[in-house]
Amino acid sequence: MLKINRKIEYALIALKHMSRKAPGQLTSAKEICDIYHTPFDPTSRVLQIMTQHEILRAEQGAHGGYQILKDLSKVSVGQLSDMIIGPIQIANCFHGNYSHCELTHSCSVIGPMLNLNEKISQLFHSLRVTDLIETHHTAERSIRKKPFMAGSDKE
Repeated sequence: MLKINRKIEYALIALKHMSRKAPGQLTSAKEICDIYHTPFDPTSRVLQIMTQHEILRAEQGAHGGYQILKDLSKVSVGQLSDMIIGPIQIANCFHGNYSHCELTHSCSVIGPMLNLNEKISQLFHSLRVTDLIETHHTAERSIRKKPFMAGSDKE
């Protein structure tokens, strides 16, 4: 079913981590990867993308790193998704206003799928990054206690 792309998760992990730091304090990609066990290349890439879109500021050098530049309450999850992976696409059968599916001419659910995609996109664009990173859920503790099952996290 619908799953958030891992790159979006890495971006949210990084933003949550950086939002807890003192103003002006830098965070390196390595620091995030070491603490949260995320892979370096995709984590570093999402930090670079967010820098290109002026969500973050990057400082080069041996003691460089990233810091939040933009007010995260003004950045939507949809904007974050658009910049990192592109527009939300609920079904593989259509891409914008065209389709690569051989069933397109006889498909009875193109309209409903386009409507669903539009509603999900609207939801993502109405959610602010702070709506996600500043909240907790009651099931969080019990999920953390469950053992990790290899292969159960397919992307």
